[in-house]
Amino acid sequence: MTYRIRRTAAGDWRELRAIRLEALRNSPKAFSESLAEAAARDDAYWQAKAAAEATSEDSALFVARDRSGAWVGTAGAAPIPDVPDHVHVHGVYVSPAHRGPSGPAVALMDAAIDFAREHTTATWLTLGVHEDNPRARAFYRRLGFTDTGKVVPYMLDPSERLHILGYPGFRGPAV
Repeated sequence: MTYRIRRTAAGDWRELRAIRLEALRNSPKAFSESLAEAAARDDAYWQAKAAAEATSEDSALFVARDRSGAWVGTAGAAPIPDVPDHVHVHGVYVSPAHRGPSGPAVALMDAAIDFAREHTTATWLTLGVHEDNPRARAFYRRLGFTDTGKVVPYMLDPSERLHILGYPGFRGPAV
């Protein structure tokens, strides 16, 4: 199947909300918010989030659309405000029917990594993977991410852990 990858637009808030709720239903431990929290957010929140992801100079969210135009995946990149010199891959999700080697996951990750490289001055690119998600960890390793040795509590249940993976050799644009 052919997928189209593009940066989200400010007017995409309904689609953004729909895919985020789908992601939280299908992969609840892959994200740092619960389905209940996301579902309770009003339209103004989603409109602001879509606008921010579409217009920020140093963070962005990318979407994969199938031939029919349906949103089937997302991936983004953004600086970590409390961690200097880091940019973080976030919001990685692909609908179950579109997972696998012919799906859009690699293209989504490439878009997020390329954006981070071109639009930030960070020297570290990281992402977090829940301890109960070995499939995601294997996927990220195939892309070149490696274990950093850092393990942090999972925000929604601090008794669980996130493994932080890094992308060796990542460098933003020369300053």
